[in-house]
Amino acid sequence: MDVIRLLGIRDTPLSVDEVLAAVGDHAAGGTTLFVGTVREQDHGKPVTGLSYSAHPSAEAELRQVAEKIAADFPVTALAAVHRVGDLALGDAAVIVAVAAPHRDEAFKAARRLIDDLKAHVPIWKHQAFADGETEWVGAGE
Repeated sequence: MDVIRLLGIRDTPLSVDEVLAAVGDHAAGGTTLFVGTVREQDHGKPVTGLSYSAHPSAEAELRQVAEKIAADFPVTALAAVHRVGDLALGDAAVIVAVAAPHRDEAFKAARRLIDDLKAHVPIWKHQAFADGETEWVGAGE
């Protein structure tokens, strides 16, 4: 069975349960899950909401990131999904999960997966602040 169990760029709400189920594996002794959510402030300013946009190549780039993690770490399963479109405070923007034989491997691989996703997958955030200002934040933030 393929180690990469679930990847996606979606315009619908993300599910922690779906991501956890995707990486379920009896060979794993540890599973690490990261959920990135829309926070209520950034740069000390209140945020009212945000929108994510993705380049058409984003899902292919996400697959390349996942393949690199699978090659570099002894993982049994991994998953990563990112939301696009308009999100409200508290919404899940990104979820990654990694299962591995041991917890240390799962933690390290999950950290690298989210960091490389943020650095290399062309997804941009348009953030709106309570004072009416907006800000674009690109991949690699």
